[in-house]
Amino acid sequence: MVSVSDAQAIILNLVQPLNRQHDTEVVDLLVADNRILAMPVTSPLDFPHWDNSAMDGFAVRYEDVQHSSENPAVLEIVENIPAGYQPKSTIQPGQAARIFTGAVIPAGADTVVMQEKTRREENRVFILDAPKPQEFVRHKASFYQSGTQLLPAGIKLNAPEIAVLAATQCPQLSVYRRPRVAIFSTGDELMTLDQPLQPGQIVDSNQYALAALVKKSGAEPILLGIVKDDPVALEKVIAHAVAIADIVLSSGGVSVGDYDYVDKILESLKAKIHIQSVEMRPGKPLTVATLPSTDAINRLSPHSSLYFGLPGNPAAVLVTFWRFVLPAIKKLSGIAEGWEPVFLKVRSHHELRSNGKRETYLWGKLHLIDGVYEFHQADGTQSSGNLINLAQTNALAVLPVGKTLISPQEEVQVLQLSNGQNNS
Repeated sequence: MVSVSDAQAIILNLVQPLNRQHDTEVVDLLVADNRILAMPVTSPLDFPHWDNSAMDGFAVRYEDVQHSSENPAVLEIVENIPAGYQPKSTIQPGQAARIFTGAVIPAGADTVVMQEKTRREENRVFILDAPKPQEFVRHKASFYQSGTQLLPAGIKLNAPEIAVLAATQCPQLSVYRRPRVAIFSTGDELMTLDQPLQPGQIVDSNQYALAALVKKSGAEPILLGIVKDDPVALEKVIAHAVAIADIVLSSGGVSVGDYDYVDKILESLKAKIHIQSVEMRPGKPLTVATLPSTDAINRLSPHSSLYFGLPGNPAAVLVTFWRFVLPAIKKLSGIAEGWEPVFLKVRSHHELRSNGKRETYLWGKLHLIDGVYEFHQADGTQSSGNLINLAQTNALAVLPVGKTLISPQEEVQVLQLSNGQNNS
């Protein structure tokens, strides 16, 4: 049994990120949200494209107005310059141009006086307060110089990056393809949503949860259904999953029961098993293996498939996904950095308990109270088989090995989850 930190290190060392030679595609900017940029972006445009005004006011020569605080300068208005207009005049001594935010600074002018510090009388403007030199002038290329790197490879494209790319007139770009994640559940007791349940049977909720988490991570879920506790059927599905996916997720069948066949089948498929159990609760029965790549359909990448044999209990499935699988998907996806889980130190609202034998994860919700985050443990039993009270949670409190008690108002480390829940 390995520690949680060692398990994370082993898994991330096994992950080989997608590469530019095999794993990229060109997409339109309109559908590039949440994708990972595969190639650095440069632009032939300067930002700003020209010297422009950051304020509504008057474009002037600084030397004409530098003493205006002592004696208001009076300038002749020779032009009106709205945004999108190319100035026709060159500002001469004693002259000014009415200018609006974003408009091109006319030749001869080097400073903008905001309109609140002026008084206008017909075609004259009185400068009532001296500006600073070059005040409210946004200079050409002061934000970005053409030909230099605008965005690096390996970043996720969100709204700000999409806006930058649109401003550079970049209609298409190279991104990494979405990682493919095959998902199946094992167990004779599992039924689909539309099947009536008999005594001893349960609905396969794990596949739905994992598909949602995989999709939210930016990867492509490939659902392979329910596989009964039959070694022949399991081997066939695992071999197929390895052939079509970068990562394979199975739930159930990795403990030490008479019907837990996954590890034996992996060995028969020449897999290298790196982890068979982790010192954590829930989530102890976790198998992590690598399998050699095949030449089967849709196999585009040269790296091996990474196999996660997750526990069968639903809470354990979610906890092990958040703790280990999600970082692996992030690294695989081509993100340059920031794969590791994000932990926060917050105040605990409740008393939190553990037996101290394994690193323990308790689910609940973060609340922002008087500017300080507080962890509220979910009501009900913290059991790996209790799926119900996981709903609407957004954090996992972590009690390390040897820690049996966190008192109310004591600091606790939490793993923040991106479940779409508000931290209210």
